[in-house]
Amino acid sequence: MPTIGELASYAGVTVRAVRHYHAKGLLPEPERDHSGYRRYDAAAVIQLIRIRTLAEAGVPLARVRELLQADEKEFAAVVADIDRRLRAEIRERQRHRERIARLAAGDSLTLPGEVVGFLDRLRALGVDERIVQAERDGWIPLAARAPERVPDWMARKREQFADPQFIEFYLTLSQAIGRADDDPHLVELADKLAAYLTQLADEQGEDYIDDADIEPSLAPLMDTLAFDTVPPARRLIELLKTRGWTGWTKVERVGPTGSESGTQEDRAELRSRRER
Repeated sequence: MPTIGELASYAGVTVRAVRHYHAKGLLPEPERDHSGYRRYDAAAVIQLIRIRTLAEAGVPLARVRELLQADEKEFAAVVADIDRRLRAEIRERQRHRERIARLAAGDSLTLPGEVVGFLDRLRALGVDERIVQAERDGWIPLAARAPERVPDWMARKREQFADPQFIEFYLTLSQAIGRADDDPHLVELADKLAAYLTQLADEQGEDYIDDADIEPSLAPLMDTLAFDTVPPARRLIELLKTRGWTGWTKVERVGPTGSESGTQEDRAELRSRRER
């Protein structure tokens, strides 16, 4: 009759594993013989091989005992249940692997693929990376709060960027980044953008200017993200307000009070700078 070392060798496990199975109550521990050795019979070898096979298949030791004691029908049912649990665990681990993989993928960690594609297009157009970052930071809360709306919002973005004039606004703002608030580029951009918005409002209606229907509580957050990343954007909105429009995330027409005088002052400042 085999000793514990021989038993372990027959079953392809370690002596330590055999003792662990004894401690868990999975394998009966025989009495010592007159020589002080524990001797195992053939049934112990079969039992140990079954335990090892179940353990290697991923069956938790807590359920191995149940399987060892089950009849054929019960065994099949328990195995099926364990298989379902293992498949669910595999799916969850795969999701974890996908999340880990996205950690090295930059924008795609927190954004849908179509938004990442839009950001890549901005970069390809030559838009300053800080503006791209502001766009990205704005999309993150939008996609988290209302992922089902992303396709509609992206369709609007694609429509806007089909217009070369709209692209020019981004490029002009790129040129103004890092310069003073009174940079002539911003004054010119405010003039062009106000004229563009007015033209759109006249042709398409004011509802067309801001039809994204972004949750009101998100607009201030997105504005702050943009202004912190692209400081000239705050000054641009101030200039736009003197021209009848306001808002970065949510664009709206404002009253005419002070609009014309403000515009004239900005243009006079621009002329003065050009003459220096």
